[in-house]
Amino acid sequence: MNKKNILSGMRPTGPLHIGHLFGALKNWKKLQDEGYNCFYMIADYHAMSTEYTSMERIKEYAEEVAMDFIAGGLDPNRSTIFVQSMVPEHTELHLIFSMIVPIPWLERNPVYKEQKKQLIAKDLNTYGFLGYPVLQAADILIYKAGYVPIGMDQLPHLELTREIAQRFNYLYGETFPIPEALLTETPKIPGTDNRKMSKSYNNCIYLKDSPDVIKDKVSKMFTDPKRIYRKDPGHPKTCPAFIYHKLFNSEDRVGEIEKECKGAMIGCTDCKKELGIAVVSYLEGIQSKRKELERNRREVWDILKKGETKARKIAMETMKEVKSRIGMKYE
Repeated sequence: MNKKNILSGMRPTGPLHIGHLFGALKNWKKLQDEGYNCFYMIADYHAMSTEYTSMERIKEYAEEVAMDFIAGGLDPNRSTIFVQSMVPEHTELHLIFSMIVPIPWLERNPVYKEQKKQLIAKDLNTYGFLGYPVLQAADILIYKAGYVPIGMDQLPHLELTREIAQRFNYLYGETFPIPEALLTETPKIPGTDNRKMSKSYNNCIYLKDSPDVIKDKVSKMFTDPKRIYRKDPGHPKTCPAFIYHKLFNSEDRVGEIEKECKGAMIGCTDCKKELGIAVVSYLEGIQSKRKELERNRREVWDILKKGETKARKIAMETMKEVKSRIGMKYE
């Protein structure tokens, strides 16, 4: 299998926001354009690991994410876009891996420990939550992906995938490549309240938000905490709104805004008004494509069905090899 295979995905817990756009989608499109063989997954089983008590909207959310994937630049003719649960080989390989993974490997995972502390309102004392990195390993290795685009904070998960691949290869013979990280520099985009952008904080700007909603959200954004009065010089480097300007405005205009802010030539209200217009303009093409998809949702599911067919063809071949390796070839 070509080492240029790539697997990545997102959990369908609602529509995507601008943090997803700059944190993942733009990089995924870049990898697609560079000729990697990309598999981009809507990870509904992973969503279930934390949202198992509220699954009634999972199909709606999967559709939302698919539309945002495509509107955000992923081309179904060049990338395989599919829903995780529509390819049952993921769970089959996950089951086999779960038989060989020592429990301490899962319990030492720093991301597992951190999320247990953060998500205290949810009962996460389940095997599914403890074992979701094993499913993640199956997601990656079922396509024999050589590379996984991730941020630094996700390295522990990839390291566990590498260990699982090595352990399987040691026990049953060389089967899986040892995937490598494609570390991506992703800008830290704060929510409108300067906390981490998150649906649970109600501080997101969604890709599908209308222009009026976007402008309203931007108008309420936190700005420079040290700037009390309009006449005070600003401190752009500590202003959450300035981070957005660097993403949504031209480099020349960003330089001008920085100068105007430091010289108290522009106030925060006017600054955010200009920013709202810039965000709306930047998202115009994405929103136009998304509205087109909303008018023809059948096309979205046709794309996902084609993605399933392509993904399953590869996944089934991998499972035939895996079963042969472990002696479960009953023909």
